[in-house]
Amino acid sequence: MKVLNFVARGRSRRGRRRDDLPRPGSQGEHILQERYGTRERAGQFYDHQFSDQLTPRMMEFIGRMEMAFIATSDAGGECDCSFRAGTPGFLRVLDERTIAYPEFRGNGVMASLGNILENPHIGIFMADFTHDLIGLHVNGEAEIVTPAYMQELDRDLPEQATNPGRRPVQWVLVRVTEAYIHCSKHIPKLIPQSRVRHWGTDNPRYKGGDYFGAVAQKLAGLGADPVPAAAAAAREAG
Repeated sequence: MKVLNFVARGRSRRGRRRDDLPRPGSQGEHILQERYGTRERAGQFYDHQFSDQLTPRMMEFIGRMEMAFIATSDAGGECDCSFRAGTPGFLRVLDERTIAYPEFRGNGVMASLGNILENPHIGIFMADFTHDLIGLHVNGEAEIVTPAYMQELDRDLPEQATNPGRRPVQWVLVRVTEAYIHCSKHIPKLIPQSRVRHWGTDNPRYKGGDYFGAVAQKLAGLGADPVPAAAAAAREAG
């Protein structure tokens, strides 16, 4: 099987740019532009910076990225934003309307892939934090494909890594519907530092452990004595 999208899609195949709208963007965008008087400024952005396909500079930019932020939502609109990273070239540019990224072995939740099964719309944000200090938004429609099918699509795809943690389990193929710049004025400059990455590990120590205290909080809750409803009501009355 080449493609793993089983759910029937009732949504538009055109993403946010609809034929019944006079300009790019959503209807909500247009309403707020009118309300706050930014229609002219937004129009200049649509005219000058907005594209329905990747430019050569965009394609080169994507090809050297080492990270991307992935936004998806399920059929009910519940959103999730996730992070993907790899060596330069892990984001594949197939042509001016198609990109792809690998799904490596993770925590097994598959939140992003699960959303894509229900709702193909996807938003990808990439930023150059070290040199040009510029960002790129790419929106489109995604589908899940197998590594074997991806190799058929991308003949220049490097050989599969021997480390299971660096070997793609699936790929996400994205048909581009929108691409536009994210201005540089608020992007911080970062200095890369070398580090050991423990690809595919299940060792809690290397995955961050209980950094945010979620496990400790749940364990503390399990150890607390529950307060009977009657006693709680009496406390409130007192």
